[in-house]
Amino acid sequence: MKNISFVFLILVSVISCKPTPTGNEDSANDEQLKIRAQELAHNFIITDGHIDLPYRLKHQKFNIDTDKASILSTTEGDFDFERAKIGGLDAPFMSIYIPSDYQTTGGAKLLADSLIDMVESIERAFPEKFAVAATPEQVSQMVAAGKIALPMGIENGAAIEDNLSYLAHFRNRGVSYITLTHAKDNLICDSSYDTTYMHNGVSKFGESVIKEMNRLGIMVDVSHISDSAFYDVMRLTTQPVIASHSSCRHFTPGFERNMSDEMIKVLAKNGGVIQINFGSTFIDENSIAVKEEIEKYAEENNLTEEDSLYKSYTASHPIYSNVDKVADHIDHVVSLVGIDHVGLGSDYDGVGDSLPLLLKDVSHYPNLIYVLLKRGYSESDIEKICYKNVFRVWGEVVSHAEQPQAL
Repeated sequence: MKNISFVFLILVSVISCKPTPTGNEDSANDEQLKIRAQELAHNFIITDGHIDLPYRLKHQKFNIDTDKASILSTTEGDFDFERAKIGGLDAPFMSIYIPSDYQTTGGAKLLADSLIDMVESIERAFPEKFAVAATPEQVSQMVAAGKIALPMGIENGAAIEDNLSYLAHFRNRGVSYITLTHAKDNLICDSSYDTTYMHNGVSKFGESVIKEMNRLGIMVDVSHISDSAFYDVMRLTTQPVIASHSSCRHFTPGFERNMSDEMIKVLAKNGGVIQINFGSTFIDENSIAVKEEIEKYAEENNLTEEDSLYKSYTASHPIYSNVDKVADHIDHVVSLVGIDHVGLGSDYDGVGDSLPLLLKDVSHYPNLIYVLLKRGYSESDIEKICYKNVFRVWGEVVSHAEQPQAL
């Protein structure tokens, strides 16, 4: 746990005892909330369920020997050490992302291993700043030592190909969760983005995968899976699950990638946590409409993202939502199922140039905490959102696991 500044706790307590302020007093109180938000971001552990740094680095042909300085500070992407420290981010789950085309071309496990190698290379290059983590206890120890912990989750269970033994391999390599599929149906289950419904939920192989993940202490991630697959998972799992980077369908009707109210209720009954995705098209129906308009314009005019007309059109049609919308999703989950079942899953480095205003990169978590404080969330509520809810699920899954054996 990061150290708490009792000076600010006392200051906020004193302010809260004053009569209802007006005018300049309103402004002063607002400034105090902003200060307190900064304090809480650095007092509480912040864990984020999904950051696509490894694949972004692969796409950029990152070389740890020549490019390692960019891990500390860069203007590219949404994550580096400097911005993470400013924002108070302590445990960003590194997404080991497997694109769906690897399901047909092969090489999914090799790609996953190479991305895990990359995460480990960051730890080796900066052992005083980063450390790979596989349990909540390890994260707490690393944060106490001033490091940023790097837990890992595989995005797309295609990484295990058709071999259940690869699950133990990945757990031994430090993987803490697996998102069962991604943009296409795979051998495990159907995807929310696909229309083939190959299995009408979870396959027989997928049933074995879930059972083995429970046994090994790997969290099941239900982001990206179809509704029928979700309900199959909830019937099959013996452990609580996460949605590492999903938002509420209540605000985006028809967007199956997000979770419906009923699904969130079932998730909560299971003891699980939904970690809110920050992407504007995940949180705001208006942003979805703007995106569709841009895509239609590009198709009609045969434009790519590099064309000047495309850039001009997108500049005049901003897709960005705002930090308040992310807070709306948190509010909605809390109103449905209580404070114990919501967390943060930004999808930084994964949703491109669609991040909302005041949540543009990993330095901006205090902006969200400030909004939550303004809406009346207690500090203990915010602590749960920042990490305690996810740690509860993670710890429970690990504690019920049999010790995986190295291959």
